[in-house]
Amino acid sequence: MSLWPWWVPILAILGVVASSALPLTPWVLAGCGVALIGAVIASVHHAEVVAHRLGEPMGTVVLSICVTVIEVALISTVMLSGAPEAATLPRDTIFAVIMISCGGVIGLSLIIGAGRHREQAFNVLGSNASLATLAALTTLALVLPTFTTSSAGPTYTTSQLMFASIVSVALWCGFVFVQTVRHRDYFVPVRDRANLNVHAPRPSVAKSMASFGALLAALIAVVGLAHQVSPSIEGVVDQANLPKSVISVSIAMLTLLPEAWAAIRAALANRIQTSLNLALGSALASIGLTIPAMAVASKLVGTTLVLGLAPKELVLVVLAFFVTSITLVAGRTHLMLGLVHFVVFAAFLFLSLVP
Repeated sequence: MSLWPWWVPILAILGVVASSALPLTPWVLAGCGVALIGAVIASVHHAEVVAHRLGEPMGTVVLSICVTVIEVALISTVMLSGAPEAATLPRDTIFAVIMISCGGVIGLSLIIGAGRHREQAFNVLGSNASLATLAALTTLALVLPTFTTSSAGPTYTTSQLMFASIVSVALWCGFVFVQTVRHRDYFVPVRDRANLNVHAPRPSVAKSMASFGALLAALIAVVGLAHQVSPSIEGVVDQANLPKSVISVSIAMLTLLPEAWAAIRAALANRIQTSLNLALGSALASIGLTIPAMAVASKLVGTTLVLGLAPKELVLVVLAFFVTSITLVAGRTHLMLGLVHFVVFAAFLFLSLVP
């Protein structure tokens, strides 16, 4: 049994304590950065153990919540620092999560899965339900603020923000109910429904509880380390004269890295349904849970959230949804579909650096 997932949360918490007591020299900050990445990976590893105990598709829900907690922690640390980009950071980060999930994660999963299995089957009903919910949440949270007239700029009034937050949580909870209770079989990989033995033995209750404790420790470490590292990231972006959106892309990539790895492994195992569950589920949780959390945080900090996307971002998100909807029509995937998704993701990255 690998021991690193158990040691990393402990070392990460020790890193939080040490960095709080020591001067933040470049070496200390580098150590905090390494510990932060390790804590994120360890947290998702332990979330996977808990998820495996609960079974699919409940497992992807646990992973999505874990990733959202990390995302909210990273965004909140920048917002609490009072940085100028605090008002747009939640919008830019959620937009980045959508583009990385629908472009990068799905694209890589389809390409790598096609490389080993040529074609892979998934359940159209479950995947289309995920995409429909994601499109509705994205429109309510990131598109409508650009066109409303009750407040100046691409923002919501307090009542509008409250409505969007309540509806986001309600839609996400409804989706979770459908995914885990009402139509659970829509989200189970096709091979699993054929009763093939594709799973490793479920972990014991004792191991699952231990992993849950380690997961909490890792998440606490992520919050503490993010608080230490975030000012340095902002400084590097300023010195390199990069767009402020690079911070949001970095946060999104860090939070989605372990989940992307899990999606790629599922594609290699010919379980593309799990890959789609992870990609779309993480984006769903990012909006459904992050928007309400950021709405509360903005009121505590006294910041007005800028949620409406600019025209360039609107075009990209519409393109991502259009391509994804075509991918999910037939119930089977192949190499060309993966290439198209990945090109959309590459365009997003390029335009983030060269707006």
